[in-house]
Amino acid sequence: MKALTYDQFGEADVLTLKEVADPHPGSDSVLVRVHAASLNPVDYKVRQGHLKGLIDTVFPVIPGWDVAGVVVKTGLDTPEFEVGDEILAYARKDVISGGTLAELVEVPVRTATRKPAGMSFEEAAALPLAGLTALQTVRRAGVSAGSTVLVHAAAGGVGSFATQLAVAAGARVVGTASPRNHDYVRSLGAEPVTYGEGLVEAARTLAPEGFDAILDFVGGPALKTVPELLREGGVVASVADHEARDVYGGQYIWVRPNPADLAELAELVANGQLKVELARVVGLDGAADAYRELEGGHVRGKLVVRI
Repeated sequence: MKALTYDQFGEADVLTLKEVADPHPGSDSVLVRVHAASLNPVDYKVRQGHLKGLIDTVFPVIPGWDVAGVVVKTGLDTPEFEVGDEILAYARKDVISGGTLAELVEVPVRTATRKPAGMSFEEAAALPLAGLTALQTVRRAGVSAGSTVLVHAAAGGVGSFATQLAVAAGARVVGTASPRNHDYVRSLGAEPVTYGEGLVEAARTLAPEGFDAILDFVGGPALKTVPELLREGGVVASVADHEARDVYGGQYIWVRPNPADLAELAELVANGQLKVELARVVGLDGAADAYRELEGGHVRGKLVVRI
């Protein structure tokens, strides 16, 4: 099969498209013919070696954890799925090696759910990691009706889902974004503010008493504004910086595969209640350049690879 691979840590230049051996499903996995996969920042952070010591990496690596496709073979004990089922998955495994940017991928059943008929493969591939991250962050921050919430990177892949889910929960949402994405943030139901210099003043103008929850999908300078923007008793939750927990007493989120959560999100998309923003769809031969684009920042929505 064809796959995007790398055999050493490094920048996007280490990525190579080549023929590799077909994978086989384990006893609790299914083999999936990949129709689409999506790119996430964690993919290039792994490739650059930033997660060494947290997750074991076995070279050569096929990157990617998001996938949508069709089951072509089942494992010895996988009653959840049959050959021909259309599924989507956050196909994270315990060791980084056989990912989703390939024609075939082994998918643990604990990471997968059926794809609704009203959902495209591209939408399905864009949803798992970002959608689950958003949902689990919103929940762990205690966002509910009447909450006033600040979402950092509200136009990004995770942030756009979190914004919509917080709005759907009945919260008032303020979202940071570049000026060119302010209309998009408004379309998600939030009030936009520009990140960077002047953020604190602009955000405090919109929420003078501070925010009940701050959802951080950026880290760094964005998280440093917590003392000035979080009201007393509020909660900060971050996927980007453990200081949210260690310094500010909040939540640090490392998303977990959860098929029930994923099925809930997929139904919301299929029913038109959750919007998936596709920044661009490319072929497998364009995936390396798409990673370079993602690493440059400012991508609105998700980059998807059709295979």
